[in-house]
Amino acid sequence: MATDTSFATRRRGDLFDRLLELLLAEGFAQFGVADLAARLRCSKSTLYTLADSKEQLVAKTVTHFFRSATEQVEARVAQESGARAKVIAYLIAVGDALSPASDAFMTDLHGHAPTRELYERNTAAAARRVGELIADGVATGEFRDVNAAFAADLAASMMSRIQRRDVAATTGLDDAQAYRQLASILTTGIDAAGG
Repeated sequence: MATDTSFATRRRGDLFDRLLELLLAEGFAQFGVADLAARLRCSKSTLYTLADSKEQLVAKTVTHFFRSATEQVEARVAQESGARAKVIAYLIAVGDALSPASDAFMTDLHGHAPTRELYERNTAAAARRVGELIADGVATGEFRDVNAAFAADLAASMMSRIQRRDVAATTGLDDAQAYRQLASILTTGIDAAGG
């Protein structure tokens, strides 16, 4: 019985991965469930085993995306030592995790209330995580005694602008470049040796 459950779990994960790849590349507003099933070469009933409606299917897929991205980002942070290296790794890993998202996906994400809410919650969680990393650096003396919540809020504001493609429009930087710049400016600004 455990083997059947394990297979079903792997199959669902694979289907979510394939669906996510499609949505990241092309967005989701223009697709109906029949379109998604045709593109994924599965039946509509197979998709309905994942969710009861297109709205739920998109929300679950976006949740899957953010969960996978968080795991990737945290794995990168775990490889680093020192607060500065961890903050830099975190911000660059966020940029890397989001790099597969096309403009169409980001437009649909922002234009659809449930997915926009998921995005906002994940950005808030990222800001809290950056705040924790900065607070750790303040505690160890690696960073100046700055308000970690403010520094995290500053980072979150820029992260939102990067993800909305505002930074690309105003500076020409792609997301990965923008995250590297944010990491450099933020960590240099709070570095204990610099201030």
